[in-house]
Amino acid sequence: MVVPPVAFRREIDRNLSDFFRTHRPTSFRRAISDFCRYYRIGQPRIEWYEYIDYGKTAGKTYEDGRIHLIHPENWKRCRIHKSERMWIQTLYHEMGHFLFWTDAERKADAFQRRMVLGLRAQARRAGKSARTSRRGLPTRRRAARSTRDVVTAQGRRAPRAVASTTRRRRSRPASRARRA
Repeated sequence: MVVPPVAFRREIDRNLSDFFRTHRPTSFRRAISDFCRYYRIGQPRIEWYEYIDYGKTAGKTYEDGRIHLIHPENWKRCRIHKSERMWIQTLYHEMGHFLFWTDAERKADAFQRRMVLGLRAQARRAGKSARTSRRGLPTRRRAARSTRDVVTAQGRRAPRAVASTTRRRRSRPASRARRA
């Protein structure tokens, strides 16, 4: 996993510590913008709360890029571990969620490209004989072939099948007559 260099992380950590102590929004914005600039992602929409889930949750990240956090003023009041380090680690944790969720669309596109890679060349080789369903998936049906067209390994045609594949049903009166 790629993380910023130590000097860069120290700067981010200093700004977050300053925000925890003084509650100046510029320190927080600077830390978040440095983080996002390093990873080349957009900034998350962060909403501040007094408590989340009745005080059980410290932060929550959503798939659409929103992050709900407990503000440092309220963190000191309602947490068991009221330390600055725990709040900063919670923020890093939520930013980790944000970092890995923001790139989901690109990863899905890359997966789709890899799944399709090489399929077109194979389809061109097969030509028009390959049948496909409405969804573009190959079907199990094969073209009907008569037994006359089957050629054996020696190059001769196979003999035509003599026996019929369908059975005739006897009528009931005939079968009853045989039993008696």
